[in-house]
Amino acid sequence: MAAKLEPLVVDRVIGDVVDMFVPSVSMHVYYGAKHVTNGCDIKPSMAAVPPRVTISGHPAQLYTLVMTDPDAPSPSEPTMREWVQWIVTDIPGCTNVARGRETLPYVSPRPTVGIHRYILVLFQQKLELGELVPPVTRSHFNTRAFAQELNLGMPVATVHFNAHKEPLNRKR
Repeated sequence: MAAKLEPLVVDRVIGDVVDMFVPSVSMHVYYGAKHVTNGCDIKPSMAAVPPRVTISGHPAQLYTLVMTDPDAPSPSEPTMREWVQWIVTDIPGCTNVARGRETLPYVSPRPTVGIHRYILVLFQQKLELGELVPPVTRSHFNTRAFAQELNLGMPVATVHFNAHKEPLNRKR
């Protein structure tokens, strides 16, 4: 358990985005063939389309996924913290995120300065959420407040990766 949380503490995911929690669901994130592990580097060009996200859990349970960038516009001055990249709700357990309801369409990572952290947080829902009104703006999102507003409780899984601006001639 501690091994799963250590990268989240070291990289300040716990603290900046979520509070300490006990992971209880497995979540696997892939950009193409690349399996995203906590703290790994993903090129923004690899993340142009939404990742494939699979979750364990119970088939009768529903889950919500939130993806944010807590380092916008700059890690040294994150004045837009958090920038919400993606929200998917009503995801059945033991499936993938594509089976859920996209509340806020995916926006690919576009770091302009420095190394940005991109955090995917999974919550177990207490009931079906149905159609939600998406946030008015992507900036100044707060994962904790969002979870509290929807009575989601603590996260059940989190995966994060790092990305930085690619030189124009190096994109693949």
